Amino acid sequence: MALTVYTKPSCVQCTSTYRSLDNAGLAYDVLDVTADDAALETVKSLGYLQAPVVTNTDDQGVIIEHWSGFRPDKIADYVKSLDGARELVAA
Repeated sequence: MALTVYTKPSCVQCTSTYRSLDNAGLAYDVLDVTADDAALETVKSLGYLQAPVVTNTDDQGVIIEHWSGFRPDKIADYVKSLDGARELVAA
């Protein structure tokens, strides 16, 4: 699974999202929708008009989850899902 944060300059909610992801020790990619037309189209295709948009993709690059705005609840859920996957692998 891989996280991508679609962002724009001077975005307070984007900064809060980065901070939460960093504090959780999560790796993520950042794409600026003001500089990357493909990133903007991805955000629009998901139905969002505000930044940040966070996507979680599987190993084949298919988006399996997405949300918009600063969502600490979604980040916590993602961390829990990773912890659950780690427990399964360790068993």
